[in-house]
Amino acid sequence: MFATRLARLLNSGQTRTVLLHGEVQDLFAADGETVFEPLLPFLTGRFAVPGVVQIVYELNGPIRLVGGSQWEVLRRGWVAWKRGTTTDANILQSLVDRKQQLQTEMLERDFDANVADATGKPTVALEFLRQLTLCSRSRDPNGNAYIPEKLLIFIEAADMLLPAGEITRLSAADRHRVAVCADWFSDAGFMNGDDSVVLIAESVGGIHERVARLPAVLSVAVPAPDVEQRRRFIDAFDQPFETDIDNLAEATAGLSIHALRQLLMSAAHGGHAITAGDVIGKVEEYLAAKLGDDVVEFKKPSHSLDAVIGFTRLKKFLKDELLPRFRSDGPDALPGAAVAGPIGSGKTFIFEAVAAECRLPVLVLKNIRSQWFGQTDVLLERLRLVLESLDKVIIFVDEADTAFGAIGPEGHATERRLTGKIQQMMSDPRLRGKVTWLLMTARIHLLSPDIRRPGRVGDLIIPILDPAGDDRLAFVEWMLDGVIDGELEAAAAEIEPKLAADSAAAFASLRSNLKARVVAKGRKLGVDEVEHFAADFIPPAIGDTRRYQLLQALINCTRRSLLPEDVTEEDRARWAEEARALELRGIR
Repeated sequence: MFATRLARLLNSGQTRTVLLHGEVQDLFAADGETVFEPLLPFLTGRFAVPGVVQIVYELNGPIRLVGGSQWEVLRRGWVAWKRGTTTDANILQSLVDRKQQLQTEMLERDFDANVADATGKPTVALEFLRQLTLCSRSRDPNGNAYIPEKLLIFIEAADMLLPAGEITRLSAADRHRVAVCADWFSDAGFMNGDDSVVLIAESVGGIHERVARLPAVLSVAVPAPDVEQRRRFIDAFDQPFETDIDNLAEATAGLSIHALRQLLMSAAHGGHAITAGDVIGKVEEYLAAKLGDDVVEFKKPSHSLDAVIGFTRLKKFLKDELLPRFRSDGPDALPGAAVAGPIGSGKTFIFEAVAAECRLPVLVLKNIRSQWFGQTDVLLERLRLVLESLDKVIIFVDEADTAFGAIGPEGHATERRLTGKIQQMMSDPRLRGKVTWLLMTARIHLLSPDIRRPGRVGDLIIPILDPAGDDRLAFVEWMLDGVIDGELEAAAAEIEPKLAADSAAAFASLRSNLKARVVAKGRKLGVDEVEHFAADFIPPAIGDTRRYQLLQALINCTRRSLLPEDVTEEDRARWAEEARALELRGIR
């Protein structure tokens, strides 16, 4: 558990500053307890041990002590530290010497003013807390600590106190706080002392790198609740509802305790059992809100592979080999697959059907690159936490060659970092069997070589080829179905050789236009009419581009069984030579 890891880091002295990030807004219960509470009460309760003073600073609140009984100890130590005397001598001198008494009172007022000024003044608060730790590790003339107890300081909303961004673009107050914390956490005296600071933020990327990337600062992730935590919360829920607790705990993977509570409250209020649709809807709503509607969406494909026309060999491969490995959570599970083929070949339609056949949540990655400084890193952190919280999911990325950005020296540092972290997630053994990446692209050669390597989507690169032979005839029959006046198979055999259409998209476009023609005429069409109508359509001038994309799909394919029959190494060499010739003509 994250609290145990936090305690080990602090107790062992590995660090004195820990950044706690992740599901920090959720509810938590101590071991063996059924009462769930916010993070700060949970942590302060867990770390309530003799000899430790717990201090909490909240952005819009005062500095407060947990329990509140140690203020006088801190005040007395602070005054003695400022005066350079022992705490006992300070008290005696104040009793017999009016001047000393006035000085003591002034320092006590200064201490109280610092505490009061911390409300609404975060720079003052951080500097005061830094000085408290300096006081705590200082010794009086007799060698005794001014503050005998250890300090454990919790700072909430650290990402708002120390925001990420180019240092020159931060406000003067933000720069000041970054400087205070950078000096504080990297100070050798603090690192070797007994006091500790816990920064609480939603993400590491939201905190300025001059603090977050200090070698002295370690991070601990607060994960989404696991199945046992969800089961405990459901079991402790005191409202009536009808459902199987174990099944519900399994099905609600990805939800926080807050979101789970909302689901249970809704069912209890309505007096109905929680259905699979309720759970799926809540999970999708929660995760989309967490990541942002412009970043991800849940896809719900409604068509199966039976709706895919042609592609006979490919569909057999998908059913016999791909789908079992997508569904697996064992060592045979695929980390992902890349789907390559020229524009209009039907990649997205086919693999939407694959996703539907898997019967798994399909998360569509739309745009994970943000225009705001540091926000891309924050989104990546959130995405990883989401993926770790789900039981099993397919990540669907269309136009994958442009989704992650450039990785070469010409690419922006954020894009290189984004691609690198996506690559790490693809090959992370902790996510294998939980997350399957499905990347669609017409430009497989532009996809990062690191992504295309084995162990990532390079385990399986599938080419989507234009229909030929019986598959092409199947497309023609599909195009003419409901359109031709006469026997379908005979008409298709007659018309097929005369059609210029070469891609799934071209056949779909012709079919749509023929259907419109039937509606306009109020009757079905004859073979001559279809041929005349089809001859009127001129293919767009993208033939060379589609040819180049097809060659790249063939060259990058990782299964001989998915290539055209009887392909030889000489054929593959000719494809590479033809691709280079097209490149010399400026075709990319």
